[in-house]
Amino acid sequence: MRHDHLIDTKQLTRQDIENVLDHAAEIDADPSAFADRHAGKLLGLMFYEPSTRTKMSFETSIKRLGGDIVDMGPVESSSVKKGESLADTARVIEGYADALVLRHPSQGAAKMVGEFVDVPLLNAGDGAGHHPTQTLLDLYTIRENAGLDDLTIGIMGDLKYGRTVHSLAYALTNFDAHQHFISPGSLKLPRSVRYDLHEAGASVREHTDIEAILPNLDVLYVTRIQRERFPDENEYRAVAGDYQIDFETLEAAPDDLTIMHPLPRVDEIAPEVDETEHAKYFEQAHNGIPVRMALLDSMLEDQ
Repeated sequence: MRHDHLIDTKQLTRQDIENVLDHAAEIDADPSAFADRHAGKLLGLMFYEPSTRTKMSFETSIKRLGGDIVDMGPVESSSVKKGESLADTARVIEGYADALVLRHPSQGAAKMVGEFVDVPLLNAGDGAGHHPTQTLLDLYTIRENAGLDDLTIGIMGDLKYGRTVHSLAYALTNFDAHQHFISPGSLKLPRSVRYDLHEAGASVREHTDIEAILPNLDVLYVTRIQRERFPDENEYRAVAGDYQIDFETLEAAPDDLTIMHPLPRVDEIAPEVDETEHAKYFEQAHNGIPVRMALLDSMLEDQ
């Protein structure tokens, strides 16, 4: 890749994306061939928010490349509780590691940290901002199941606060993709995101229900209503549970529809859907390993 840091998907060209996905496919085909590529390298983990898939897949990825981690650990047991700034914490940990992974609740946190550190930095989610490594594994899953050109995708759920949505929408402007956004009126895409998508020439349509557009979709990307992002509990309660995919919903779906979800889910996809050919969200989560291995392999190459 051309960039020392991976902060958001806006910085990625189509060629950047395809390079990562092609490399991930190589790794996926023969993981053992990359087992000792980065022996002795250390990846610093800075997670200021809870994480299961992202944190564990980064740890798995560096270990499968022969390296290891140094982990800041829970915020509650770190110097953050003593008042240490994010910039100072990052500058300390970069002295222990060859690359950093940051998750933070504040939008723009990764961009700020990127101005202070010299080792490669990967944004693992910054509030309602971006989650570029999630987007790359999403694109890998879409490419494997439906292809990335001449694609019609529906993105449903929390479009206002969903960083996975924002990142994916920007990345898809690099491809021939028709994007349909389905959400309650209060959770529509932010105006700034809609503006950027239109400026990029994206084909974008917005809907409040799934029924009319579902038969035309190649991919349905479902997101949960994120309680932790809402500044007002009443706003959350007003929309929680509004959208759910179940057997009844899928009666109108194409036979080859791919259903994805960045996880965790709450009640937006019924468990009965898991047993259908549509369900690809666990495959999607597993794809985090080859994709993050590919990213780390490229970023650590010259470290």
